[in-house]
Amino acid sequence: MSKNLKYYQQILQKVSFDRHLFSKELKKAYAFLTPKDRDLLRSWVADYVEHRSDLQSVVFSL
Repeated sequence: MSKNLKYYQQILQKVSFDRHLFSKELKKAYAFLTPKDRDLLRSWVADYVEHRSDLQSVVFSL
């Protein structure tokens, strides 16, 4: 796991109170990370939003 991936995971946790910010930061993370880290982030986000219906719509819209 790269430092950049850990960084974006922390950012996403901090902005998860706002669906718009979460979406914005998630898009930035996908644009910046390597393909391998994108896959890891995608798995992490799926687990993170599993019980958060407000954020699930953000993930499925990507």
